[in-house]
Amino acid sequence: MPRLTVLGSCGAWPEAGRACAGFLVSHQGFHLVLDLGYGAAARLFRHVTAERVDAVVVTHEHPDHLADVSALGRARYYSTDRKLPLHCTPGTTTRLAAMEPHPDPVEIFDIHDLGSKTELGPFRLTTTPLPHYVPNHGIRLTAPEFTLVYTGDTGPAPQLTVLARDADLLICEATLQGEPPDPLPHDRHRSRPSRPGSKTLLLTHFWPGSDRAVSVAEARNAFDGEVLATEEELTW
Repeated sequence: MPRLTVLGSCGAWPEAGRACAGFLVSHQGFHLVLDLGYGAAARLFRHVTAERVDAVVVTHEHPDHLADVSALGRARYYSTDRKLPLHCTPGTTTRLAAMEPHPDPVEIFDIHDLGSKTELGPFRLTTTPLPHYVPNHGIRLTAPEFTLVYTGDTGPAPQLTVLARDADLLICEATLQGEPPDPLPHDRHRSRPSRPGSKTLLLTHFWPGSDRAVSVAEARNAFDGEVLATEEELTW
């Protein structure tokens, strides 16, 4: 069974002692990173060294999801000459180059378009565009008898239900709390999730300072399975 480790649970910026979005998924000796925002690289290195990371997937170009990809890239540059597969949206590499142009990210990363299906070690990766302020892709990772879905950042979207159907674990952002405004012409973050048909719901991307118990309680009103809140170093 794949092992998920939470590296960061905050959105926007990290609370003291926490980090922004980041997850490590390990299976059959393959180590895959999903997003790596502010502060997440230091937690990643508690579990694997930079040269042991096999692939990185970045859902979108906002820095609370990708800033520490730069830190991982620097660690790779000084530890191995093997390029690290990076699956991302086009704006991601532009942001990385702005943070550190030398070496250019293309010297460190083997860059792939996130919009295509691919095999990543023991996983099949498929993606679905989801509404956000910049292009964002929901992630579906499948291995034999296991499916993990991660939303990145998203507003309400019918395609999310399709993406998450029959997943063992749905990692869903929970930035907002309370009833969403009606209508939602500009909403690009979720409050309470819909009924996606997943077995376990793991809430993440909490607004700094918010009461996470409120988000969990709201989610339980709309989700029949187990509901958990991310905490740094939580494993599943």
